[in-house]
Amino acid sequence: MADLKDTYEIVVGLEVHAQLLTESKLFCGDSAAFGGEPNTHISPITMAHPGTLPKLNKKAVEYAIRMGLACSCEISRNNYFARKNYFYPDLPKGYQLSQHTTPVCIGGHVNIKTAAGEKSIRLNRIHMEEDAGKSIHDADPHNTCVDLNRAGVPLVEIVTEPDIRSGEEAYAYLTELRKLVRYLSICDGNLEEGSMRCDANVSVRKKGDPNLGTKVEVKNLNSIRNVKRAIEFEAQRLIDLIEKGEPIIQQTRSFDAGNGTTFALRTKEDANDYRYFADPDLTPFRVTNEMLVAIRRDIPALPEERVTRYTTELQLPEYDARVLCDERETADYFESVIQHTSNYKAVANWMLGPIKSWQNENNAAITQFPLSAGSLADLIGLVDSNQLNFSIASTRVLPALLKSPEKPPLDIAKELNLLQDSDESNVAAWIEEVLNKMPEKVAEYQKGKKGLIGLFVGEVKKISKGKADPKLTNDILLKKLQS
Repeated sequence: MADLKDTYEIVVGLEVHAQLLTESKLFCGDSAAFGGEPNTHISPITMAHPGTLPKLNKKAVEYAIRMGLACSCEISRNNYFARKNYFYPDLPKGYQLSQHTTPVCIGGHVNIKTAAGEKSIRLNRIHMEEDAGKSIHDADPHNTCVDLNRAGVPLVEIVTEPDIRSGEEAYAYLTELRKLVRYLSICDGNLEEGSMRCDANVSVRKKGDPNLGTKVEVKNLNSIRNVKRAIEFEAQRLIDLIEKGEPIIQQTRSFDAGNGTTFALRTKEDANDYRYFADPDLTPFRVTNEMLVAIRRDIPALPEERVTRYTTELQLPEYDARVLCDERETADYFESVIQHTSNYKAVANWMLGPIKSWQNENNAAITQFPLSAGSLADLIGLVDSNQLNFSIASTRVLPALLKSPEKPPLDIAKELNLLQDSDESNVAAWIEEVLNKMPEKVAEYQKGKKGLIGLFVGEVKKISKGKADPKLTNDILLKKLQS
């Protein structure tokens, strides 16, 4: 395929559905938990039996507003739900309840960072709606099976303006969005389980053309990487159609992750095909000033705010700060540890080094790390006071501590006989023993082979069984070798 991206510009808007972490569904008390045996999280309301009426989930409204405030959206004070009339074989009502025409959150933005620099992706809106159930086509050779556990689960749909210009920008946006919903504790951001789903609206136009091209919507994107791949393939497909003089049809397409291509599903409907009208069974709801104040008060410090504080107040490198802030739980643990020590860089080094290694080896989250914040700070304090060196602390004391996390690090170090010896006379004796054993190496050093200092230090470490204070060892060694 010809690469004509110097001539054309990719224009992308993303629609992300995030499943809210409420215990119950959007309009009834049925469980919203993921999984469960098919059709066990249902009731007459989910099944839309005659005579049943919906009732709005207040927590879902709070979560949607929390997301809007975090994205600097304008919050609509007067809200209602509309019926979206569209055949859903797995939504018993035969319509979906959505805020599509009156979103609770208007405008706003999400900031991203790519190799090209920083950029603000504008949001069009964030609105609430209910999820549909799931049609299962491979459980029975003759029939399609329906699981309605997911029907009615609360979602927010986060819709961008057509501000994204590449697969890389889409990747950065979704990464930032997933981080944001996790920080806010409103969605687990798990694309593989479907709790965060993305549709991409893709078009291309000649560079400099102010008019948008005909768009196609790519659905069924179940990973951030696949969103990037789908956008890049689809943009090139559209460019090739234009170059061949063939028309672009507005349609809905799906992505085949196996071969990295898209294929047509159906012609795309316009909004008026859905025949929206206000739901007569749900009363409109109003967002009050008191609600906004209470929700804003509960929003935690968000990633960018923490990165700024860590790099300015705590003087951490930006790389350290960004990795620490990737997940809220990691940043929270860091915050807990620095309540007990002011050696912020040492805490970062431990978390990005030995603790991250432990997480990788055990496939575990930081919340499963057995050591309390105070114990880690105490271990760092032993290194800072030269009672342990970092190598011994991380490879010998830490593993023992993880088996007995209730024990103080100092007690563990004493039990293992690992405390460093900072007694000058003891260290000098070990150094004397090493130099007496290696007179020829001493002579070579004194003739200018200064790299041998590492050999002497290593030998002192060996005969002292790692207990000789490294700094003191270096100081005394240099004095003796120069005399």
